[in-house]
Amino acid sequence: MKHIQKLFTIFIIAILALIMEFGLHHPLWAQILVTLTGAILAMSMFVEMVKTLKSGKYGVDLLAITAIIATLAVGQYWAAMIILLMLVGGDTLEDHAAHKANSDLKSLLENSPQVAHRLDHENNSTHNIEIDDIKVGDWLLVKAREIVPADGHILKGSSFFDESSLTGESKPIEKETGDDVMSGSLNGDTVVVIQADKESKDSQYQRLITLVRESEAKPAHFVRMADRYAVPFTLIAYIIAGLAWFISKDPVRFAEVLVVASPCPLILAAPVALVAGMSRTSRNGIIVKTGDVIEKLATAQTFAFDKTGTITQGNLSVDKIVTAQNVDKAQMIELAASVENNSNHILGRSLVSYAKEQKISFQNVSSVKEVTGNGIQAEVNGKIVKVGKSSYVTGVDSKIEQTQTAVFISIDDQYAGYITFTDRIRPEAKQTMQALIQDHHARVMMLTGDQQETAAKIAQQAGITEVHAELLPDEKIKLIKNAPKNAHPVVMVGDGVNDAPALAEADVGIAMGAHGATAASETASAVILKDDLSRVEKAVEISADTMKVARQSVLIGIAICTSLMLIASLGVLPALLGAMLQEVVDTVSILWALRARHPRI
Repeated sequence: MKHIQKLFTIFIIAILALIMEFGLHHPLWAQILVTLTGAILAMSMFVEMVKTLKSGKYGVDLLAITAIIATLAVGQYWAAMIILLMLVGGDTLEDHAAHKANSDLKSLLENSPQVAHRLDHENNSTHNIEIDDIKVGDWLLVKAREIVPADGHILKGSSFFDESSLTGESKPIEKETGDDVMSGSLNGDTVVVIQADKESKDSQYQRLITLVRESEAKPAHFVRMADRYAVPFTLIAYIIAGLAWFISKDPVRFAEVLVVASPCPLILAAPVALVAGMSRTSRNGIIVKTGDVIEKLATAQTFAFDKTGTITQGNLSVDKIVTAQNVDKAQMIELAASVENNSNHILGRSLVSYAKEQKISFQNVSSVKEVTGNGIQAEVNGKIVKVGKSSYVTGVDSKIEQTQTAVFISIDDQYAGYITFTDRIRPEAKQTMQALIQDHHARVMMLTGDQQETAAKIAQQAGITEVHAELLPDEKIKLIKNAPKNAHPVVMVGDGVNDAPALAEADVGIAMGAHGATAASETASAVILKDDLSRVEKAVEISADTMKVARQSVLIGIAICTSLMLIASLGVLPALLGAMLQEVVDTVSILWALRARHPRI
């Protein structure tokens, strides 16, 4: 808005100057007006440049300031006016381009739910409450086409949910009773009742909004590339301009060269490309908090992965089903799953999911009694069924529980069998590791606190040869900190609270945020919103492409500017025309930078 107002002011001054010279025939007044305007803007730019230099960065506005002063000094005040319009117009164009590139992030904020419908399940009445007033355990009514206000699971009903704003997955996902739903997902055409598993501030969508606001508050940093090209470009411009003046003995030639030596491709193009790349990552279910993360990901040399919840799925699934003699396996699963369908315990939810996959029907239960930390009991078709720890179900401890995660089942106080659970590797894990190693030539390793034997087994399945197991959080940090210089940047990928210190220590920390801990998401530099490990490789691919486009946009702008400088040094490019051509250079550079929003074909 500020740049638009400044552009409007400069434009009005330009019109007034035109009227003075060509309408009222007072060229001196027009020259004075333009000179005063140019002097004020040049002085303000000089002050900003000094502040930039004091902060330890190079002020690339020096060329623009010199061009304004030079054109005014030799009487080319209309060229100076064009430069003023070009500079302010370039800033306005940058704002527009950045806004366009950042639109995908901002759309998340616009969809933020504001109210929820709390359901009193005793009298079946509802009343509206603020999002911040949601408590864990609240029953919430989600109407058709409404956004889910908090993370929870469905108690009644089924519907299709659009999670595209969270995960980038465009296909609506069908959810039934017992299934988890994420805040921020859009309910379909039926009403459902959910139970809140988290308060609104801890839910997926609110965490995402926090991350988006962080990324908006921290603009893309692209100091290194600007520094790399700005100093030599400025020196070349002054050398060409100086030689042109020296050879021609005409100071106007000096001004004509500097008019086309605009640093705008450096100032505008690279940051626009980075913001465009951040927009593209968001559309792929990856939130990148700052622009320098893109630069680091593009050149990452080492990837360290946590095991549980990162390389593995993080949710236990049925592994073995063992029955006692004369017990029917299918019946045991049917009875146990029917009982566990009334529990929120992680193993119970895993067993219910397995039963659904096997198309096993659930029976009506009654007299449900759950003993926290031990198990659950209920009556099913006249039979008393217990599911839980061995000591709760059979009255004695089992050695099986010392080595495996298991639940035991009894029917009418008769031991029926047990079910073990295991954490399986993500189906996309091996392909992701191969892509990082083969396509990006990266070093890949696993850092986990799990036992060596378990870690080695998972690593082998994932195609990882370097395994560091039985690590405490500070030992993970030490391994990252002590990585050789040529192994940086180091990327750490994790999902749990125990991963947060390592994520903060790494050059880039990536949190698997779909079901991960808030601490991991807050300390990470980037967050993957979809429960898909391949997004790590996708983030690297997008980052590398973004940096390539950024570099191209800068070099294209510099090449065009250098060509124009050489032409201007011959005296065949008037200052006025040169100033106009500069706007073309800026437009080409920025439009090229915006290509980072879309994948290359």
